[in-house]
Amino acid sequence: MSKSHRVPSPSETVACCSPLSREPLSQPQAEQIAPLLKALADPVRLRLMSLVASHEGGEACVCDLTDAFTLSQPTISHHLKVLHESGLLDRDKRGVWVYYRARTEELANLATLIGSPAAVPA
Repeated sequence: MSKSHRVPSPSETVACCSPLSREPLSQPQAEQIAPLLKALADPVRLRLMSLVASHEGGEACVCDLTDAFTLSQPTISHHLKVLHESGLLDRDKRGVWVYYRARTEELANLATLIGSPAAVPA
């Protein structure tokens, strides 16, 4: 009886073995990663991602984030929704407030894709 080998998912392959600087992405990998990069390509969303990821306790309420911008709360909520739908943020509704938490595994996949510090000469 032979053992079957599990084929790693595109995110596992990117996280494990194929930083952008070592080998080309496959079509499925590029299709999985492009929406994440597209979501982060907006300066407001990039800042929101940073604010949520670095917030005390690892999560932030919309009410914690609005003061950092000159945008309305509905606009901030829209940008957070884009980040959530892309898979970069998890959310949890508590009463009237929505709390967001960074999905660290997706951030790690992006960091691995770009390259690790060990791969960059000092």
